Amino acid sequence: MIKRSVQQMEGTPIEGDGIQGVTMKLLVGKEDHAPTFAMRHFLVEAGGFTPKHQHPWEHEVLILSGEGEVESDGQVTTISSGDGLYIPSNELHQFKNTSTKPLEFLCIVPVESDCGEPVPGS
Repeated sequence: MIKRSVQQMEGTPIEGDGIQGVTMKLLVGKEDHAPTFAMRHFLVEAGGFTPKHQHPWEHEVLILSGEGEVESDGQVTTISSGDGLYIPSNELHQFKNTSTKPLEFLCIVPVESDCGEPVPGS
């Protein structure tokens, strides 16, 4: 078993075009010999956002705290603490923090999606 505390981990800033105020913590990944899934924690600062992007894998997201919006396949949906999301593969999506407090979420993806490397915004 592997146990890691999000509060005790240092985050990796995610940088690039179309990204603002995003940090990632890899809770479980390829290097842990996880055979199927990886779990990542994202923190999006007030006014921050992930890039608008798509990829060939699905992912599941659990909003832990904060409020914001997710744009997925052209539709904008309000998100807040406790919301669970399913983003299908190849669907263009982006997370935005629309509040004055941090937006935190867990993102589960296939371990083979190279999630051991910081992937821009889930």
